[in-house]
Amino acid sequence: QVQLVESGGGLVQAGGSLRLSCAASGIIFSLERMGWYRQAPGKQRELVADITSGGSTNYAYSVKGRFTISRDNAKNTIYLQMNMLKPEDTAVYYCNLFYVKRPWGQGTQVTVSS
Repeated sequence: QVQLVESGGGLVQAGGSLRLSCAASGIIFSLERMGWYRQAPGKQRELVADITSGGSTNYAYSVKGRFTISRDNAKNTIYLQMNMLKPEDTAVYYCNLFYVKRPWGQGTQVTVSS
């Protein structure tokens, strides 16, 4: 049974930083391309960043240069370092596999105040 558990969200002022974590179980983590996604109120869920099994990364244009995705295969965990946060980054953040989605976790709320 696949389980994805996100943590690390919170309330931060614009310009601040947060680091999100996602612990995965029930998959062969090291072989999976993983992604961070977010859903703002009234909007569709969108891909923010992804990381391949080999460590290559890709970012949405809106977060490029501010967010960094990384992974620790020994801990079955991916991270999202978010710097220079903006109010428009406010959303619930989720992790999931990139290609074949598994049941979504509860996500972690990120709120950026102006």
